Amino acid sequence: MHQAITIEALKALDAIDKKGSFAAAAQSLYKVPSALTYTIKKLEEDIGTALFDRSKQRALLTPAGKLVLAHGREILYATHKMVDAVALLESGWERELCIARDTIVPQDILFELLAEFARLPQSVDITLSEEALGGGWDALHSKRADIVIGASGELPKGMFNTHKIYDVSFIFAVAPDHPLASINEVIDVEHLRLYPSIVVADTSQILPTRETGFFNSKQVIRVNNMNAKLVAQRQGIGVGFLPQHLAAPYLNDGSLIQKECAIPRPNQDLFIAWNKGQQGKALSWFIDKLCNVTWRF
Repeated sequence: MHQAITIEALKALDAIDKKGSFAAAAQSLYKVPSALTYTIKKLEEDIGTALFDRSKQRALLTPAGKLVLAHGREILYATHKMVDAVALLESGWERELCIARDTIVPQDILFELLAEFARLPQSVDITLSEEALGGGWDALHSKRADIVIGASGELPKGMFNTHKIYDVSFIFAVAPDHPLASINEVIDVEHLRLYPSIVVADTSQILPTRETGFFNSKQVIRVNNMNAKLVAQRQGIGVGFLPQHLAAPYLNDGSLIQKECAIPRPNQDLFIAWNKGQQGKALSWFIDKLCNVTWRF
């Protein structure tokens, strides 16, 4: 059984490769060359093979030495990350924060805040994800997200903190070349039954799924985000309700036409949401910023 390989030995191997010689590496590590030579010799004995070819004037890594160095650097990196993570945790900052955004919410403000957060000295990893409909609550419930931007629908009672950010209004829109575009009357149920509808699929994995803006149609085509729904409706593949703020540019350029629909589509409140009792400086930083920023829809 091999002896335990020390972090000190891996640091020595890394320094020799970077500095180009035992003497320069020893100086960078504040050691005498003889101590570094002993460390490498001991490492070679522990592994059972030569790590340097000493037949030439300058010691060069053998293939085995290159392999040990490559794996050793991964170990050194993981060690540094572990030490940094512990220090971060002790300071009250989380190691990682997961933020989920419903695709109905524009991402510009979130990226502006991310840019500001990245300038802070703390190295907190940020993971971004997208959810739709009940998927925001599901992401919090299943712990795959720490914060959700744009959670909507019925609020689960007692589980989450929430802050309302917007009240979304919807319009019924079709492509200019869609058959419904030429109808000069209110679009009713009989009209809708003749054509496919485009629906954003709920991303819930544990909680019950839900569908909004759903009506009887010839065919239901489910897409995975609001942008895909916009594209599908602009191409005339199907019809459906769209958030006013996302449809506006395409109404202005004529690639979508708003039609009056007999089926009501109520407004929808959007919330910032996070789990009650969850703490951490990164979470607090984002919650403060997200709840106080002026949301542009």
